[in-house]
Amino acid sequence: MTRAWVVHPDIKSDPNRRDARMALEEAVSLAHALPGLEVAGSEVVPLPRPHAGALFGTGKIAELKDRFHDAEVELVLVDGPVSPVQQRNLEKEWKVKLLDRTGLILEIFSDRAATREGVLQVEMAALSYQRTRLVRAWTHLERQRGGLGFVGGPGETQIEADRRAIDEQMVRLRRQLDKVVRTRELHRKARAKVPYPIVALVGYTNAGKSTLFNRLTGAEVMAKDMLFATLDPTMRAVRLPTGADVILSDTVGFISDLPTQLVAAFRATLEEVLAADVIVHVRDISHPESEAQAEDVNAILSELGLDEETPRLELWNKLDRLDPEAAEAVALRAERDEAVFAVSALTGAGLDGFLEAVTSALGEETRQDRLRLGFDAGRRRAWLFEKGLVEAETQDEDGYVLTVNWSAADRARFDSME
Repeated sequence: MTRAWVVHPDIKSDPNRRDARMALEEAVSLAHALPGLEVAGSEVVPLPRPHAGALFGTGKIAELKDRFHDAEVELVLVDGPVSPVQQRNLEKEWKVKLLDRTGLILEIFSDRAATREGVLQVEMAALSYQRTRLVRAWTHLERQRGGLGFVGGPGETQIEADRRAIDEQMVRLRRQLDKVVRTRELHRKARAKVPYPIVALVGYTNAGKSTLFNRLTGAEVMAKDMLFATLDPTMRAVRLPTGADVILSDTVGFISDLPTQLVAAFRATLEEVLAADVIVHVRDISHPESEAQAEDVNAILSELGLDEETPRLELWNKLDRLDPEAAEAVALRAERDEAVFAVSALTGAGLDGFLEAVTSALGEETRQDRLRLGFDAGRRRAWLFEKGLVEAETQDEDGYVLTVNWSAADRARFDSME
């Protein structure tokens, strides 16, 4: 078990500065999400502005060094960006390993990735991150190698060789990832022929998406009170209690200050969100920073290029964590907006109204029609029965006469079939 200490630099000059106490709490939760770590302590370090060479001032560095030594700390987690030079100087002074926020999130993602696509994307993000840190981080990178001056010039530094090796590995990974993305695209096209509408669950990490997914689908996706419990996207075909058939998609949780490498690398994973017919934004309404978390999620969705026309519903989750008076107040606030629902995915409270809204957003209200199909329309007839849309059927010399109860979306899918 590695003993770790979490430090949140509270930089007064940062225009995007967050509440220091809440930021530290989230950073500690991130640390707990990485197996093999024991958090020996944590603290907020106020900073007027970051120091270029070592982030902190000399007095604070010496003070922290004594604290780390007394606590037998082996790893320091700095909740924020740390430059390669700052990392090298702090590790040298403190005699410990140091990870910044990006490095920690990459470690968690590396541990959690399960599918081939997830593993490849984590590797891509990690290599992209490492490439930016090849700035004399270790003494061996300062040596020259190869070249005789008059033949190959002064030779290339070890930094350049390492950078080129990383670039070559990234090219290989990108090719493999392109194959996986093409396979995903084929799967998406295959689903379009089925075809069910897609309902995508998005939200801040640990908002309760997987708990909701499991309740609605009967699946057993990992759902724990832990940041990034779900990493790889999970999809299930499910019939909602309202009778609507949908594909429910559980996506990776978002987080503030998500590393840019991960936003780019996980774009393919989040393409399921871009293809969704309805977006369900799951929020942990019991969290003190629920509003700020919602802003982070909406910002990332905008970066991904999500169509503004795609219907969005907000699910204010974890009512069960509030006291009765607070829960009632939240429910009253939610009632004022027809696109907001106060629920508990854990207990199921409040989900009926939400599911009716999903059905309505999909245009799944049904009406009764009579259809006539020829004997050669076996595939279309089988699809109607498979979807459970047929209420009655008779047969005459020209074919079948069916009474169907379906939605406008079902009718459009039926009409698009050959």
